[in-house]
Amino acid sequence: MRIALFGRAPKPTNLPYVEVVLEKLVEEGVEFSVYHTLRPACDEIIKEEFKEVQFSTYADEEELAQFDPHFLISLGGDGTILEATVLIQSKDIPILGINMGRLGFLANVAKSNIITSLDALFTGRFQLDFRSLLQARSSSTHVMKPNFALNEITIARKETTSMITVHTYLNGAYLNSYWADGLIISTPTGSTGYSLSCGGPIIMPNSENFVLTPIAPHNLTMRPFVISDNNTMRLRVESRENEFLASLDSRMHSFDTETELFVQKADFRIALVQTEMQDFPSTLRNKLSWGLDHRN
Repeated sequence: MRIALFGRAPKPTNLPYVEVVLEKLVEEGVEFSVYHTLRPACDEIIKEEFKEVQFSTYADEEELAQFDPHFLISLGGDGTILEATVLIQSKDIPILGINMGRLGFLANVAKSNIITSLDALFTGRFQLDFRSLLQARSSSTHVMKPNFALNEITIARKETTSMITVHTYLNGAYLNSYWADGLIISTPTGSTGYSLSCGGPIIMPNSENFVLTPIAPHNLTMRPFVISDNNTMRLRVESRENEFLASLDSRMHSFDTETELFVQKADFRIALVQTEMQDFPSTLRNKLSWGLDHRN
């Protein structure tokens, strides 16, 4: 088995958990490759604990493709998994997310469950949870690369405190003009992120929907709107400034207001490894403290 490890340089407090992962990989005889930002920490652990163990390094999507892993283990939070999707893209490499901070919706393997989750991975006791993505293109020559988002695509104002107007069309038919600070187009995966903080609904991961959530709308009757993910959206922005921002997850792009954006479901999905210790309802309960009585 070949496994890619991905993550940022770990905090000192997280080094013991990285060591647990490496120890398990070595114990199982797994061939592994480490993302370049993780390499220094892994070098130290390997030198002190495992001496002669060899592993490779990758720094971009081409080098990851050359290693051709069966799985990618993400060491970090939900943001780390979003970064990993840029390297994976349509390569069909399932991700196991080990959370190195607070409990995440995507990276939902707790530190205390690392060994149990890795045992489940190595013995095949897991399922693949396929997540849909958004992809965007513009009417301008500006190239968005990569042009997809696992969580959301957000249209926002730039260099102004004034609201913008986002004229929105579904499959060519006019839907609405959102007079607001911006508009979030969210996948079910992203429904627990920025969209949720702006009043959007939580959607089960495989619901085949997108959510249009306005950011601080001027007209309070503009509520979050759930649509089928087979819709193609056309977006045109009016602003007092000549430019607006479009973010694909955390990747920012600037466009002039003459540019139209076209957003639709991507033609590939991202696979998340889900073991028997993980499921979306339990993650919701733990993350949002559902069902707990705090009155006493």
